[in-house]
Amino acid sequence: PKVAKQDPLQARVHTPDVYTLHTNVMGKVHGSLARAGKVRGQTPKVAKQDKKKLPKGRAIKRLKYNRRFVNVVVGLGKKRSPNSNAQ
Repeated sequence: PKVAKQDPLQARVHTPDVYTLHTNVMGKVHGSLARAGKVRGQTPKVAKQDKKKLPKGRAIKRLKYNRRFVNVVVGLGKKRSPNSNAQ
């Protein structure tokens, strides 16, 4: 039988005769679904607290401006983040 001359690039490409289906080639990612919602399910239910009504429109813009630019305290160390509770 005559052997056909192969292209050198084609010889490097591996094409299997039988295609197999691999569902998860890499490792498992997030564990079994039996444990889904475990932490939320075991935390005790706490009733929501009543909060003060936030201002709307112009008033909230005024509040943000005052909070960010007017009442800033320049001190030593790093700048305090808007979410920090340190006094």
